[in-house]
Amino acid sequence: MSLDWTIYLSFIGSGLILCQPREQRDRIRWIALAFGVAGLAIALGAWWSYNAAVPELTKQVASASDPIRAAFRVVCDAPWIPSLKINYFLAYDGINLPLVVLNGFICVTGILFSWNVEHRTKEFFAFFLALIGGVYGVFLSMDLFLLFVFYELAIIPKYFLIAIWGGTRKEYGAMKLVLYSFVGSAAALVGILALYVKAGGPSGVAGFNLLALKDVAFTPEFQYWCFPLVFLGFAVLAGMWPFHTWVPTGHVAAPTAASMLLAGVVMKLGAYGCLRAGIMLMPSGAKAWAGVIAVIAVINIIYGAMVALVQRDFKFVIGYSSVSHMGFVLLGLVTLTTIGLNGAVLQMFSHGIIAGLLFAVVGRMVYDRTHTRVLAELQSMRLYEIMPFAAITFVLAGAASMGVPGFSGFVAELQVLLGAWQQYPWLAVAAGFGILVTFAYTLLTILRAFFGERRTANEQHLRAMPPISAPEKIGAIILISVTIIVGVCPNCLLNMINLSVQPLVSLLAK
Repeated sequence: MSLDWTIYLSFIGSGLILCQPREQRDRIRWIALAFGVAGLAIALGAWWSYNAAVPELTKQVASASDPIRAAFRVVCDAPWIPSLKINYFLAYDGINLPLVVLNGFICVTGILFSWNVEHRTKEFFAFFLALIGGVYGVFLSMDLFLLFVFYELAIIPKYFLIAIWGGTRKEYGAMKLVLYSFVGSAAALVGILALYVKAGGPSGVAGFNLLALKDVAFTPEFQYWCFPLVFLGFAVLAGMWPFHTWVPTGHVAAPTAASMLLAGVVMKLGAYGCLRAGIMLMPSGAKAWAGVIAVIAVINIIYGAMVALVQRDFKFVIGYSSVSHMGFVLLGLVTLTTIGLNGAVLQMFSHGIIAGLLFAVVGRMVYDRTHTRVLAELQSMRLYEIMPFAAITFVLAGAASMGVPGFSGFVAELQVLLGAWQQYPWLAVAAGFGILVTFAYTLLTILRAFFGERRTANEQHLRAMPPISAPEKIGAIILISVTIIVGVCPNCLLNMINLSVQPLVSLLAK
């Protein structure tokens, strides 16, 4: 099956689940898992094929008159609204393919960590797969209008997943996330329409085609005001400071699987839009605004880490950690260098896996059993003795989040810092300080959450907590394995990422 079936299977699975009797919860769970695994299998098949073809593709890209286009494999390109030059155009290269694979992993593990959902199970998994389908669509769309349609489709399931199955202030968290998303997407839409009109509109050659729009000679003056509209519009969903406040609120309010999706892939939609619609289409605008955005990205890194350091709620620590780590993505993007952009794309993948694992431990393994996220209360339970698997998993995820060698986070953040050092040495030093703070809050959180001193009187309740289930263990092992494999063998992703990044950097250098 071609890669577009990841989209279709997700929506078909969502529809099939809605046709099931409400009381058939086990059947619903297995249907969701089957369609999730099928999507992941297709994504991994595409990755395997593309990665094997990288040596041959490298030669093609080097000799091509349009090297960016030469790195793509077209999945589907058919007229959709011909009068407006809108096509159903799906394609992939070394930049979006790792993100498609990431979405597959988060989908499967999110289902495994939601195996215990009993409240409105049918609707939960239907919304979950619909959101997954929308994310697949965004990553694969090479038509800006189509990308925006999938982008908006992904917002609706997010709202219901949080508002119905969420926890603390769920209605507020869901509404805040959706409002920020809509405001950001409205700004991006203005920029997208400006690009379309400036390129000739319906009478032009490019239409909304991303690969054609990159060849349009937009004036520097136009790019100067249009670039921040598009970049900022998408960056809101990437958690860019000071528009980041929806991130911790939304993550804390969301149920475990939705938190995994928000941190794992939804925030990457924004960063991906910044790269594809902003930097690739408006290189002069990117160069003009890169310094400003780099400063904001470093604020993201330091501010998110410092606020995480003083949090007393376990889930808020991880929420602000996501703000900090997405700062590395934004910083890597605006280095506009090969090594920096390689690091940014790899950090999208790496943070998606690590954040998904962290939220799974906090939300499903710990909170659902202890019914508290307050670190002071967890410290009195000495959870390492009660749930050693959760403790070991969080230690490994924390090590990956800190950028310890051997995990994917180390390779990604190292490249971002090297790219930043080439362009903004002092900002690279400041970002390094953010890494030190990350070490501090991660180690403190591990100590408080799992290795405190037993002071609780409710020993019987602790011993009665259910053990970590098989689906949870399988989900955790999958995510741990992925971050270690990429950390030990980064070329399994970096070769394809670099293949697509190098022609983009050449475009930026013109």
